[in-house]
Amino acid sequence: MHGANLGTLLRTCDAVGACLAVPRLPWVPEALARGNTLRRPACVHWAGRDVCQWLRDQRSRGSRVVGVELAEEAVRLGDLPAARQRTIAVLGHEQTGIPADAVDLLDVAVEIPMVGSGASLNVAVAGSLVLYRLAGLI
Repeated sequence: MHGANLGTLLRTCDAVGACLAVPRLPWVPEALARGNTLRRPACVHWAGRDVCQWLRDQRSRGSRVVGVELAEEAVRLGDLPAARQRTIAVLGHEQTGIPADAVDLLDVAVEIPMVGSGASLNVAVAGSLVLYRLAGLI
């Protein structure tokens, strides 16, 4: 929803040794360029417009798919183990979450506990927390 989130996520990916995968949408290159404050080229994968097909392809190649989503079977962030194989973290819209067709492709859903009155965290903040956990850094 907000291009600044991509720049934040790009910097987090760099910090934990990950790459950022983004759909090929008209506004994405500008958002990445505006938010990229890194001094070296960043690792970006273009997922194409059909993100679900890209996720299916990644799963068929052995990647684990973790989605940040509220779900009955979701694992709490503190219980999420560090990644031991190539892992893709899927982030959804801050209000509507991950689309249902993409939720069906998740190997595991992870939820970030909240004690305040807010319904969700900013997508870049939520993604950063999960990326650090998957990297085994927290």
